[in-house]
Amino acid sequence: MYVAVKGGETAINAAHDLLAKKRRGDITVAGLSVAQIAGQLPLVVDRIMNEGGIYDRELAGLAFKQASGDLIEAIFLLRAFRTTLPRFGIANPVDTATMQIERRVSATFKDLPGGQILGPTYDYTHRLLDFSLLAGCPEVAANLAATGAKGGKQNRNQDSQFQESQYQDSKQPVNEPTEHVEASSLTCGNAFDWIAKAGLLVEEHDSGAEPYDLTESPLAFPATRPTRLQNLIRGDEGFLIGIAYSIIRGYGDSHPFCGEMRTGQTEIRFEPEELGFEICIGELQLTECQMINGYSPAQRTPQFTRGYGLTFGRAETKAMAVALVDRALQAEEYGEEQSSPAQDPEFILYHSDIVDAVGFVSHFRLPHYVDFQSELHMLRQMRAAK
Repeated sequence: MYVAVKGGETAINAAHDLLAKKRRGDITVAGLSVAQIAGQLPLVVDRIMNEGGIYDRELAGLAFKQASGDLIEAIFLLRAFRTTLPRFGIANPVDTATMQIERRVSATFKDLPGGQILGPTYDYTHRLLDFSLLAGCPEVAANLAATGAKGGKQNRNQDSQFQESQYQDSKQPVNEPTEHVEASSLTCGNAFDWIAKAGLLVEEHDSGAEPYDLTESPLAFPATRPTRLQNLIRGDEGFLIGIAYSIIRGYGDSHPFCGEMRTGQTEIRFEPEELGFEICIGELQLTECQMINGYSPAQRTPQFTRGYGLTFGRAETKAMAVALVDRALQAEEYGEEQSSPAQDPEFILYHSDIVDAVGFVSHFRLPHYVDFQSELHMLRQMRAAK
């Protein structure tokens, strides 16, 4: 016979104590500090900040430590903390054209005006385990410290070379780095400027309407593009990559190209009411990605369209996935057939939120005694009736 099981405050408190012991692990091993997490695990911190909705590396590191490395729990913690914060104003839109470039690549424009900067990337590694990291290898670190500045500067100069003659249609000034220019001082305009001036890119206009704020109001449909982008940027990275992959495989009628990917520090500017003019209140490390697609409508001249992604930190794959899904969700606006899940706003936006998703899935391990008893009673009645 199925009977209810009762628990109480004592059991829950004991579970919390056990959780703290499991989180600490072997006490003979030095504890992992929040500063170490924030400084040495930057990519995991970036993901927590993106999906948690707060740009704070220390808080993201704290959430990661408190969650014992469970990314979903860390994101949940950060988003819960976010609800307690007061809002004193809204910053002006960031201008990524003024970004202090750390990395800038394009898979479509080989000789990109302003140059390409390879920067830190795993793209060209051999994906072999580096066992020297097990020992720390201080001699390797010392060698890198001695050669890093010179080698990094040389690589930047090589990556920044381009042939201006191939871009005669572009009127944008070219910022070519020299031997005396550090990466942190490089700024470059938009890679799409020359395509737009040639009329090859569908024009996008700001309606001037106040964006819908998902942090203060629940998601509602029909959702505008700014609303969709807010949701996607906070969405689960794995889910979005899976949807982006489905688009590439044909479930979305798209053959994208990475027009430009850039990462760097961007000023956040704010205009206090008492001053009447904008001031810089800090900088954020952002990654911006613009993907381009062909577009051949029956009643218009063929042009390129684009998808857009902007993320905290160096979340490049997330930015690319957001850009791909953003373009797929514009199917209705471009009069395209909506034949795949990637083109269904309600399916994508509702199911991409990891906090909502894990809340519904994980709640099934909590007590459902009464619910199951009613189901069990109903099943027995149905069997008895037969």
